[in-house]
Amino acid sequence: METLICRFEKLENIKSEVLDNEIMFLADTLEMLRITDEISNDAFLDAGMIQGGLSIISNLLSQGLNPEDVRNQINRLKQKSIALSKTYPELDKLIEERR
Repeated sequence: METLICRFEKLENIKSEVLDNEIMFLADTLEMLRITDEISNDAFLDAGMIQGGLSIISNLLSQGLNPEDVRNQINRLKQKSIALSKTYPELDKLIEERR
């Protein structure tokens, strides 16, 4: 999750279409990891918080959210993803391996 968020942190302009593609990838990947028992239901639900946060940012972008506000929201999600990585250290690697 942290790797995914860092990708957006480095972009000058985040497009909602690009963000939507990542949200779909994340949703599909988390579901597959849960079904195959590579992550627990708890990890799945906790990771959904990041997915939901990305969805909110995407919606706000489509409504014309100012780039600085987008950056602030991404930074908040990054902090949450760091905390998530401490709880589920394998999660980031498992997600990125599915690319």
